[in-house]
Amino acid sequence: MLDKPKDMINQVRELTYAEAIREAMGQAMEADPTVFILGEDIGTYGGAFGVTGDLIHRFGAERVIDTPIAELGIAGAAVGAALTGMRPILELQFSDFVTLAAEQIVNQAAKIRFMFGGKASVPLVVRMPSGSGTGAAAQHSQSLEAWFGHIPGLKVVQPSTPYDAKGLLLAAIDDPNPVLFFEHKLLYKMKGAVPIEPYRITIGQAVVRRAGTDVTIVGTSIMAVRALAAAEQLAAQGIEAEVIDLRSIRPMDTETIFRSVRKTSRLIVVYEGVKTLGVGAEISAAVAESDAFDFLDAPIMRLGGQEVPLPYNPVLEKAAVPQEDDIVAAALNLLRKDRR
Repeated sequence: MLDKPKDMINQVRELTYAEAIREAMGQAMEADPTVFILGEDIGTYGGAFGVTGDLIHRFGAERVIDTPIAELGIAGAAVGAALTGMRPILELQFSDFVTLAAEQIVNQAAKIRFMFGGKASVPLVVRMPSGSGTGAAAQHSQSLEAWFGHIPGLKVVQPSTPYDAKGLLLAAIDDPNPVLFFEHKLLYKMKGAVPIEPYRITIGQAVVRRAGTDVTIVGTSIMAVRALAAAEQLAAQGIEAEVIDLRSIRPMDTETIFRSVRKTSRLIVVYEGVKTLGVGAEISAAVAESDAFDFLDAPIMRLGGQEVPLPYNPVLEKAAVPQEDDIVAAALNLLRKDRR
């Protein structure tokens, strides 16, 4: 770590979510010469969403590498670099394009450490803008995190705040295992307090964003933000919702969920991916298999994306994924069912 003036130590200022990610990458590159970035349009252009910004001017084209539009090829290059002792950060323009790189991520990066008995590791971070809300249509708006959460050997992270984005990314860069880092496109401009100094947030550790006693609402990424807003609406009606931000879905902090359910006796899981076989199904099953199930006073409710490709039309796009008012309605409905 570079020495900092005393007046900068522990200094906190407001950054956007995108700026926090850029700062994390810059600090990691300053501290460790094996860290580098590669991806499409990340150099002179500064990234499809401007996240890499001026890093090419600070670290040069040998460490901020513009690549061809060839996701499978650049993922293979990143896996190979990681195997030789480098710590690559691969940026894909949209998370949808990870489907093209899946062979290298799923069949190689996720399995190599296991297949070599721990003698080789793949310290790779794959950063991806994900989610709906920008009118980018069906091929550029998906939430595919549950696909990769299914694969042993991968870690899957979804920060919802600028503070978490920086801390989780630095932890992901340090990790000897491949980490898929999903960044919601609607969060890039969100502002929040972020310390100047590097810090890490443990991957797999959820956080209770709001304490409550009446219902537990679990979400990640943009859905954690919407759940908090919904909880404020519910509070105005005398309902105290506890909001849990998972922050990562693999590993998943189920113990925090169980503790909350034992207290509130009701559970809603909100996620942007398609409802069927999604994150909500895993959480529901985990609760059903635990002693927390005995505390439930109502059925677990899943709020997921609709069973359709994401529409381009903004009205239809909004209707295809849970919104703040949907979360409020679900909580009210759950409490009504409980009290019949």
